[in-house]
Amino acid sequence: MSSDQDHLKETDTEERFEFKKEQRAAVKSDKGLTEEVVRLISEDKDEPEWMLQRRLRALEHYQNMPMPTDWPGQPDLSGLDVEEIVPYIRPDVDKRGGADDWDDLPDDIKDTFDKLGIPEAERNALSGVGAQYESEVVYQNMQEQWEEKGVIFCNMDEAVQEHEDLVREYFMTKCVPPSDNKFAALHGAVWSGGSFVYVPEGVTVQMPVQAYFRMNSEGMGQFEHTLIIAEEGSEVHYIEGCSAPKYSAFNLHSGGVEVFVGEDAHVQYSTVQNWSKNTYNLNTKRAIVEAGGRMEWVSGSMGSKSTMLYPCSILKGRGASANQISIAFAGEGQDIDTGAKVYHNAPNTNSTIESKSISKDGGRTNYRGLVHISEGAVDSSTSVECDALMFDNESTSDTMPYMEINENRVNVAHEATVGKIGDEDVFYLQSRGLDDDDAKQMIVSGFIEPITEELPIEYAVELNRLIELEMEGSLG
Repeated sequence: MSSDQDHLKETDTEERFEFKKEQRAAVKSDKGLTEEVVRLISEDKDEPEWMLQRRLRALEHYQNMPMPTDWPGQPDLSGLDVEEIVPYIRPDVDKRGGADDWDDLPDDIKDTFDKLGIPEAERNALSGVGAQYESEVVYQNMQEQWEEKGVIFCNMDEAVQEHEDLVREYFMTKCVPPSDNKFAALHGAVWSGGSFVYVPEGVTVQMPVQAYFRMNSEGMGQFEHTLIIAEEGSEVHYIEGCSAPKYSAFNLHSGGVEVFVGEDAHVQYSTVQNWSKNTYNLNTKRAIVEAGGRMEWVSGSMGSKSTMLYPCSILKGRGASANQISIAFAGEGQDIDTGAKVYHNAPNTNSTIESKSISKDGGRTNYRGLVHISEGAVDSSTSVECDALMFDNESTSDTMPYMEINENRVNVAHEATVGKIGDEDVFYLQSRGLDDDDAKQMIVSGFIEPITEELPIEYAVELNRLIELEMEGSLG
């Protein structure tokens, strides 16, 4: 084991996520969402006029759309005041657009990502890494062997300048338009940073690429945008990590993800989100899947005050498929509302959704899902399985599946189970030498195994450790 790995193994996971750094900003916008703030962001990035106009149109959509308040059982958003959020903080770094050497970063930012283990992970398990601090990517690197094959992995701000035609065609035009919902419109107006991934036809990127997003400042919003284009017959695995320390003022995370899966291509998008309990986590993630293509969403959500996250797959071509596996954890004062949407718009399409949720100390989890099978999507199939585990009588777990089936020749299955950790199971494990806490942790680890086995080992271990800390009440 390398000295870096020894250091990370000895570093307490709670310490790695909960530390804070003094804010050092080169540019900081005013609070709130105004035309002046939008223009400042665009000007600071030296964006082309068409991107500024898209931002301004998104702002107009945002101002004209109501806050979602009438969804049955939705998380309480009454404490969220966007006018008190700072939407843009550019960190004070020497090189705009991301350094390609960790040693070129300021010591405080470098130390942040060292604690999070990102440089070590890059050396051992990744094809490329992007690291965002506040509103801007500060580090970006891709292994040369993939660049030689035409793979592009850069930050979105660079992509606007260097790959303008692709971005102009795909950015919030076909997949997630600003008119989709209020938070998509908010995102479209003030987005900053994020990742651009382009994989040419027939290329398989054999190791994952990862982006890590860190909010350090109190009362800020982070609005990164991820755009992935996988051409015909290509394959890529993208991993997203997120975290923020806890403050007394609330933070807002409202990212946007657009994935385009070409014919017979395969994209896996894995997320491990560990926001602090003062963070509202409100994202829009969507994929369009062409004939024979396959989209996989693997996600772990924990730590935030309120989460509303429903990755969506639009199965556009014959034989397209989508799989989603997710885990949500809610402790005291948390309302984690997650789920999935799948639209079967072509024949012979299939989807599977597997949702796992854990709640304790009065926390609430909810699965909210939609499966739509269009007329003419014959011989399509879908399977939805929702399993919930509760630690006590104060916690709650709800399931709100919605099925719109407009075709007869299809297979549809749904199964939901809710249970508590049984005294008999705990007693059995205690009889084998485990104490009460270790017994419960083992039960939970087995419960979430379908999720962790889809992640590289480094991230599976981290997810298990984060859930262990949540069970102890140690995080955020």
